[in-house]
Amino acid sequence: MHIDTITMITSPDLAWQEEALCAQTGADFFFPEPGSSVREAKRICGMCPIRSACLDYALDNDERFGVWGGLSEKERLELRRTSR
Repeated sequence: MHIDTITMITSPDLAWQEEALCAQTGADFFFPEPGSSVREAKRICGMCPIRSACLDYALDNDERFGVWGGLSEKERLELRRTSR
């Protein structure tokens, strides 16, 4: 019962993830091994209808790994630096 309560509290904030194309393709493209290409992940993100919500989530939650909203870790870091 406790888990259901937690899920109900957090689910509305993350409801956008259900529409994400990455949720339908799997995490391998979005969390590649170090040095691997993120080209395919960025291609999928480019077609995703909730790309901006994903990027906002990553920036708001300081996600440091993977491709979020079409940007790699390095690209999000650079975006944070230039936004200050």
